[in-house]
Amino acid sequence: MDLLALADFTLVARHGGFGRAARAAGRPKATLSRRVAELEAALALRLFERGGRTLKLTEEGRTLYERAGHLLAELEQTAAAIAAGGEKPRGRLRISAPLLFSQTAMGKITAGFALNYPEVRLEVTTEDRPVDMIEEGFDLVIRVNPDPDDNLVGRIFLRDRLLAVASPRLPRPESNHPAPAVVRSAGDRQPWTLKTQDGGSTLAIEPLLAVSSLIMARDAVRAGVGAGRLPLSLVSHDLADGSLVAWGDIDAPDITLWTLYPSRRLLSARVSAFLAYLKQAFPAGTPEELAAFVGRS
Repeated sequence: MDLLALADFTLVARHGGFGRAARAAGRPKATLSRRVAELEAALALRLFERGGRTLKLTEEGRTLYERAGHLLAELEQTAAAIAAGGEKPRGRLRISAPLLFSQTAMGKITAGFALNYPEVRLEVTTEDRPVDMIEEGFDLVIRVNPDPDDNLVGRIFLRDRLLAVASPRLPRPESNHPAPAVVRSAGDRQPWTLKTQDGGSTLAIEPLLAVSSLIMARDAVRAGVGAGRLPLSLVSHDLADGSLVAWGDIDAPDITLWTLYPSRRLLSARVSAFLAYLKQAFPAGTPEELAAFVGRS
């Protein structure tokens, strides 16, 4: 049944005529008449007895009006409650999140969220590839430095930055001598540019180990294999206890973590609740907050 046609029927029945209903709603009389006729045809029922100047509900029309009025009023109240945030989050919430953030933080985040919102069925998929939110049915995506997408809106909820770090047992090489390095790709031999007070310096590298995971890279750097370019949040505790030392900040844009969702639809109570939970976990969105949230690993 067409709910819009049903709403038009109840509008006409409530006002006792097409003309009065059209004036009250500010809509064309012909449109209301056509929609009611379509509803009658769909139900194979006559809902109004039409006279020269009068319009009277049939017995079937009166029954439908009484029952539909309660139904439509309940739907309006439910929609208003959801829009006002009064509806309790419930149902399925599908999230896609990047690998490193999932390995270090999403377990704790999702556990806390599940305890706070037991009626939400949370499903998290870990992957670094771009996903099609609409096609693949995700409600929310967390991404690192995402490309602009006109179909999505979102916000930054965390920032991080890269450091060149090494074991204190590994001496920093003299100028023009390459440093042994742990890299993400075997072909990565580009020098690292470090920030300094006078602008910057270049550190040549000699890759000794290539790994695809930043956690693996950190473990190798801890072991003294070579220096590494790693996020501050991942090595903050190592720097604090002296198991790693910083050779300098990498001269590169900040790492930004975004929450993204489709702009074509309003946020559900589930998505709004998860965004609020992230804001509560990371109110300032700094690398230090992420490191403190994750703890030592």
